[in-house]
Amino acid sequence: MRDFIGVQWRKSSYTGDNDCVEVAMTADRVGIRDSKAPTAGALRVSRAGWRGLLTTVTDNSGRM
Repeated sequence: MRDFIGVQWRKSSYTGDNDCVEVAMTADRVGIRDSKAPTAGALRVSRAGWRGLLTTVTDNSGRM
């Protein structure tokens, strides 16, 4: 997770109190991690991949 040192992690506004996903953005990557286990690692995706995920979820109501 060295590429996400010093970045601001934000919790999703769509999750409950204990089941949160956190997202951090850098110039070329997006990190996604479990807020209950922040030191366990993060999924790293390109910004284009992140946009694709969001487009799929919002345009298709989560159906792939």
